[in-house]
Amino acid sequence: MNPIVKVEQLRKTYSATVAVDEVSFEVQEGEIFGMVGPNGAGKTTAIECLEGLRKPDRGTVRVLGLDPQCDSQSLRTRTGMQLQQSNLPERMKVWEALDLYGSFYPKAVDWKELLVQLGLEEKRNALFSKLSGGQKQRLFIALALLPDPQLVFLDELTTGLDPQARHAIWDLVREVRSNGKTILLTTHFMEEAERLCDRVAILDHGRIVALDTPAALIHNLGTEERVVFSVEAGLPAAFEKALSGASRVEVQGERVVVHGSSNQVPLVSEVVTQLTKQGIQFHDLRTEQSTLEDVFLKLTGREIRE
Repeated sequence: MNPIVKVEQLRKTYSATVAVDEVSFEVQEGEIFGMVGPNGAGKTTAIECLEGLRKPDRGTVRVLGLDPQCDSQSLRTRTGMQLQQSNLPERMKVWEALDLYGSFYPKAVDWKELLVQLGLEEKRNALFSKLSGGQKQRLFIALALLPDPQLVFLDELTTGLDPQARHAIWDLVREVRSNGKTILLTTHFMEEAERLCDRVAILDHGRIVALDTPAALIHNLGTEERVVFSVEAGLPAAFEKALSGASRVEVQGERVVVHGSSNQVPLVSEVVTQLTKQGIQFHDLRTEQSTLEDVFLKLTGREIRE
């Protein structure tokens, strides 16, 4: 199977700053491929090289078998782009934006159908400035879909949106993929990548530090569990010493997080047993599994920067 995107040893610098450092990956047709990491990791620069908006210092980039630098005109009619800094005139109406952008393509899809598909029909005559954050992102997705592209680029699509709008956009992205599109997205939200992506490349300081399915990345992290609970009267030192399966215990005010793994006895059972045995009053106890954020923290040794 020929990849729809193929990148080999991509490098891009700005003076002394190395934005993308020898990055290589492939995107297969029909998948949602995510590039994740903190702001400044090189995600947007990498995707702009794929879109032909930036010229790499070296390396090979092929999108739909074409060179974005030499074949930009052809690629423009076969790819859709939603850029991180997308914007429109404040007094432009929704239908005007779609009609204008549709005129740029020789075979644009019917923008009236896109209005219905993306839930914007009632906002047809609304000014851009009057749209909510989620509605603006829906409009940008609609603009990206006008050329009926094989590949859609989505850059930091849900930054600044509230949780409800973010989940609605996630549903929309899944629907776009179900209609036969390949999607390459960037995000610094690990939950977003875990929910949406078939495969994920984690970038840090311009390099790919891991690339696999979210499930495989989490599995490879190990089987450490977390038991989280709250106490009001503090935690005696004897509690941690009595836990054979705990690797460490974090106390953050009233909140306690026990990290460890289950051996012969499940960690949560051991924690509850010791809390009860030592007469420690607790509440809001729950277990947590490893996530992509845990993978990132283990690989980079620091928190995700927004």
